[in-house]
Amino acid sequence: MKQRLINLLPPVTIAAVLAFWAFAPESWVAAPWTIIVVGLAVLAFVQLLELVFERHESWRITGKELATDVFYVAFGYGVIGTLSELLVNEPMMELKQSLGIATPWLAELPFLVQVGIVMLVFEFGQYWMHRAMHNWHPLWLTHAPHHHITQLNAMKGFIGNPIELFLIGLSVIALLDVDLNALFAAFSSLGVIATYAHANVRADPPIWFGFVFTTIRNHSLHHTALSYEDTRCNYGNSVILWDRVFGTYREGESEVVGQDDRKRLSIREQWLFPFRPPVTQPAEEAAQS
Repeated sequence: MKQRLINLLPPVTIAAVLAFWAFAPESWVAAPWTIIVVGLAVLAFVQLLELVFERHESWRITGKELATDVFYVAFGYGVIGTLSELLVNEPMMELKQSLGIATPWLAELPFLVQVGIVMLVFEFGQYWMHRAMHNWHPLWLTHAPHHHITQLNAMKGFIGNPIELFLIGLSVIALLDVDLNALFAAFSSLGVIATYAHANVRADPPIWFGFVFTTIRNHSLHHTALSYEDTRCNYGNSVILWDRVFGTYREGESEVVGQDDRKRLSIREQWLFPFRPPVTQPAEEAAQS
């Protein structure tokens, strides 16, 4: 019974996030800090769950790992978030206005339907970008640092080369007319799923949840260090449904995660990874070009 309750943690957390955005005062929804606070609260909550419901001892968080993860969370919200807004979202909204693109009917749909549409559309782009990163060598060089992590924890989804972190967040969501609370609810829910999908928490959600959304089992297999072929599957960051639709879903999980010789990269090495001289690339990386 205890394990069954633990397994419900991911869907219950999503339900709590959805309830918050559905009933939050308009002033809270409009405030720029609210979505950040919600995201940080989810990260802190799941990180604490790792201490209570640990999945693998080999993934146990250390001070060095925690410090690196916190740095990337701050970098993600502060730098990547700002660049995405300035270089992608704002220009796209200007383009939307200049071309007269409008989808007012979306805002008239029920709250949960709007949330679902945003999640599916955003993850559709993430799926293909992620898949491209595994199949085109120049993009792989930006994504490979994320696969060099040797353990999974709640904040590991933020780890990676800055180029990848920017590219993986590209989307056309700014072209859609949806209620702001539904938009934020969708992104917060995606954040919840991605956090649990990287977390060292022994929660295996119900079958219905795992059919649509990514779980730690799906994502740990994607990060496995035991089989190169098994990393070429389960590309959905939060929505595994797209893998099922496009034939890249694979069942299984792996405790042993990492890349090549499973060497943990420093932040400097992660950031310089795409610019390494070709002669220093491991043979397995070269085979992916």
